[in-house]
Amino acid sequence: MKEKVTIKIPRELYEKLKEIIQDTGFRSVNEFIVYAMRNIASGGNLKEKEDRLTEEEVRKVRERLRKLGYI
Repeated sequence: MKEKVTIKIPRELYEKLKEIIQDTGFRSVNEFIVYAMRNIASGGNLKEKEDRLTEEEVRKVRERLRKLGYI
């Protein structure tokens, strides 16, 4: 098992994310945050992030964001 660290976020944000991820396939807020951070980190640069995703990945991210109520 890989070593883990704790990242603190405001309780209000945690509670909002908990509501948002219901019925999205994420089992926990932690799982969602790890997913989001991995997507950002895989690009290496936030400005170039979208350019590094395949069309299918972009579609999946947009679908997930739509389910989360962001778009």
